[in-house]
Amino acid sequence: MNLKSILFFVALFFLQLNIIAQEDDLMDMFADEEPTIEYTDATFKTTILVIGQTVENPLNGNLIFNVQHRFGTVNSGWYDFFGLDQANTRLGFQYGINNWLAIGIGRSSYQKTYDGWVKVKILRQSTGLRKMPLSIDYFGSMGISALKWSEPDRKNYFTSRMSYANLLLIARKFSPSVSIQIMPAHIHYNLVESKEDDNDVFSIGAGGRFKISKRISINLEYYYTISKQTRKQYTDPFSIGVDIETGGHVFQLYATNAEGIIEQHFIGRTTGKWVNGDIHIGFNISRAFTIKKPKELRD
Repeated sequence: MNLKSILFFVALFFLQLNIIAQEDDLMDMFADEEPTIEYTDATFKTTILVIGQTVENPLNGNLIFNVQHRFGTVNSGWYDFFGLDQANTRLGFQYGINNWLAIGIGRSSYQKTYDGWVKVKILRQSTGLRKMPLSIDYFGSMGISALKWSEPDRKNYFTSRMSYANLLLIARKFSPSVSIQIMPAHIHYNLVESKEDDNDVFSIGAGGRFKISKRISINLEYYYTISKQTRKQYTDPFSIGVDIETGGHVFQLYATNAEGIIEQHFIGRTTGKWVNGDIHIGFNISRAFTIKKPKELRD
């Protein structure tokens, strides 16, 4: 064996030692790391899908101001400028108390309704130490109508003004571009127009977000009414919208056959039909304000 061969094998030997040492250092580095839980974020861009709720909450300590505006139906013609002369608006606030609890209040011009709600995170989609394929929230709402009594001379009860909504929001983010949500819903009305009407309305909703660019997505939302009597009198709400993110604002433009803005109004009381041109153009604007900084961001 000549000198060149010996030097070659010596160099190869030290190279192997160096590779083994680097591998040991890499293994030690991973061994020192504790397993972590990585939660999925931004399943949807805001707390509103198109007209209904998503599994998103305001961030801890954040206050969100919502403007939800809906015009009249486009089939109203030139006289009402295709619905633009008519308007239904809700102004609302929502606040993230912590990472799993949010509350909100609002006032709608539709039936002069005041509403308050709570949203609780039950499960969060995650990977790592704890793998969870879905996010699940509970959403509960109470509405109070301030309309004048239709028959003021009879005995009227304040509780007759009240209605309630209970929903489970079940969502999964399949990719950065696709998120799907299922929404089983129960609506209760303390007062209905006749004995045949349902005080309790059950529905199942489905919706999705499909991102088409960095700041724009297409959103769909539909609720199927299960309660038979309500299904005879009312129609299923279907909505399609576009989300546009602009810094601290999220602007949503949409079309829907539902006139009402809160769940009690659009899940169980929609009368418009797409095929008849009963289509409302609307928009949502959300603006977030930081009221309380998280501990990790405080000076």
